[in-house]
Amino acid sequence: MKELTIISGKGGTGKTSIVASFAAIAKNKILVDADVDAADLHLVLPPEIKKEEDFKGGHIAFINPDICTNCGDCIERCQFNAISDDFVVDQIACEGCGVCVHFCPVGAIDFPQRTCGKWFISDTKSGPMVHAKLGIAEENSGLLVSMLRREAKEIAGQNGLEIIIIDGPPGIGCPVIASVTGTSAVLIITEPTLSGMHDMQRVGELAAFLNVPSMICINKYDINPEISEQIKKYADENKIKYIGSVPYDSDVTAAMVAQTSLVDFSEGKGSQAIRKVWKEVESFMDI
Repeated sequence: MKELTIISGKGGTGKTSIVASFAAIAKNKILVDADVDAADLHLVLPPEIKKEEDFKGGHIAFINPDICTNCGDCIERCQFNAISDDFVVDQIACEGCGVCVHFCPVGAIDFPQRTCGKWFISDTKSGPMVHAKLGIAEENSGLLVSMLRREAKEIAGQNGLEIIIIDGPPGIGCPVIASVTGTSAVLIITEPTLSGMHDMQRVGELAAFLNVPSMICINKYDINPEISEQIKKYADENKIKYIGSVPYDSDVTAAMVAQTSLVDFSEGKGSQAIRKVWKEVESFMDI
């Protein structure tokens, strides 16, 4: 069983559209949408939900007014100013550190685990998918990503699936680290813009730090050939495998509107390029 994580370093590079096309091409696979803060793979691959569960992560404090003596110790100790003068905890400001719970002299503060969102196991026309959605302003996205990967591995093992394709989140933060750590390979989708190149470099450095073999694909490479060449040079100098480019193709938008992958929607230049890129991925990962 092998895991491929597709990341970008920034939003808007076309990563999810390429993931959806990979899902349509690849065999014996399961999908993971690890962008739990702003999941969108389900928009291209509409899911039929088979299992839905609450995701619990972290804790939040509640002060029991029947026990509280209004001593003020919790207000003084809270470093996040989450407790008001009338001893009510602001659920958004509370970071769940537990200091108030530990030091309350009368045990007036409850500390239940909080429900941060939901996670799902679904069927799509391109195979099974594990995905999730965090609640508004909720945290613990790294923990949720790790859980989704565990679920996908269990399903893959039970069904003899050979590859897990992970649609990773943007950036270089905790959820990205959780989606990349320990995977078989990373594919960085970048675009030929200054911001795209900058964020590609950051996420490339992250993958190198985590010792995960990396590839680079340039999406919409023809909108700025000069920067595309700079990206290829960067890949060569940093020993990152350049596996191909995808041209700008207006069929991508039309495919999204139709809620399907580009390779299922069209046999145009973008679709053909993605098929070639996938063959390079298979060769790199020995799938």
